Parts: sequence; structure tokens; C-alpha cells
Amino acid sequence: MSNIDAQELSKFADLASHWWDRNGEFKSLHDINPLRVEYIENACEGLFDKTVLDVGCGGGILSEALAERGAKVTGIDMVQASLDVAQLHRLESELNIDYHLTTAEDWAQQKARQYDLICCLEMLEHVPDPEAIVRACSEMVKPGGTVVFSTLNRNMKSYLMAIVAAEFVFRMVPKGTHDHSKFIQPAELIPMIERSGLQAKEMTGLHFQPLLQKYYLSDKNVDVNYFVVCAAPELSTQK
Repeated sequence: MSNIDAQELSKFADLASHWWDRNGEFKSLHDINPLRVEYIENACEGLFDKTVLDVGCGGGILSEALAERGAKVTGIDMVQASLDVAQLHRLESELNIDYHLTTAEDWAQQKARQYDLICCLEMLEHVPDPEAIVRACSEMVKPGGTVVFSTLNRNMKSYLMAIVAAEFVFRMVPKGTHDHSKFIQPAELIPMIERSGLQAKEMTGLHFQPLLQKYYLSDKNVDVNYFVVCAAPELSTQK
């Protein structure tokens, strides 16, 4: 339980009722979700019938989209109010998703080498020890499986875009959603990934065009939001 920020839990608990309001506090997540799902599906060469873990699943926006593509999805989170919303919406959507109130570290003790794909999106910047999450994901993915992380880079551009523009100018996310000091530079995340035993395979940036109000993916830069796709070594190559 040491890798939990009580203020972060409280913040998301207060917002829990808004998870499925597509024009509300989590509008930006709904807007980027099709891009995220397509990118993830391509990264793991299809989702159908694969066992998937959504770490920090919140209200289930990503979990449901993955399940709709035929994946067998488990979602974990430490905000009960968010999970309650996810459970209710799962029933409305008639999807088979397994939700649990637990940390990635605790879940890893029960579920070593269980998942074809692990997604940990927009979560690492909300915990005190992101490397512990990376390590837990590496322990839960099957040999040869895929882990996808997304987070925010830490620099002046990301401060202007993700804090000033997103929270105050365009009001894309609630004020106080992010703490810029917790953003993670690729030069910090990649060593975490390598120390965990995973292999970083590719990186791409998530970008926003304010005039068109449109999101897109491009590997030209990873200055603000970015994804890293990782591969777990095949069993024969593991020590």
C-alpha cells in the first residue's frame, strides 16, 4: 500500500460519477480512446481471445473498448467509486470484464505470467513509485507478451500543453488533474523498463490539434503525451 497517493485516490473518487459522461470531465479520454485501442491492437497483432490486464482501469473506458474487440479483460484500480461505475456500465454494455480493487504490485503476486497484453495508460504519473508499477507489469505478462505504457513527458512544452492549455485554457481536463513534477521523461522510463526485464520496442507521441479539435499519433516527437510498446522476452531467453 506504500505506492499510493491518497490525494490522487480522493481526486478520482470525487470524479467517479463522470467517467461515462462523454462531454464531461473525462471527455478527452473518450476522444482519444479509439486511437489508443487501434494502436494497442496493432502493437499486439490483434486482441481477439487474448488475456488482457488494464492497470489503473478507472471507470472502464479502455477496458470496455478492448473487450468489444474480443479480448478477455481484467481491470484493476484502487478507487472503489471508479470500479463501482465500471461494474455498472459493464452490465449496461453486456460485456464480460473482471474488475478488482487492488494494486498492480499485489495483483502480480497472484498472477505471474498470466496475461498476453498489459495496458498501463495515463497511470504512472499518478503514483509515488512508477518503477514499481513497471516491474509488476513485467512480472504479470506472459513470455513473448506485450506491455503498453502511456504517460506524460516532463518539460516546458508539456507544462504549457498538459497543464496550462489542457486544464486552464481549453478545460479539457479538471484543474489539478496532473502534477507536472510527476511527469516522466522517456530517458527515465526506458531504464525502468529495461531494469524490469522488458524490452522497449517503439515509442510514439499523442498530439492535439486545437484548431481542428483533433487528436493524432505521430512519432515525430514525444514532447507531451507518449506511448511505449514493450515486449516480454520469450521463455527460452529468460534467465
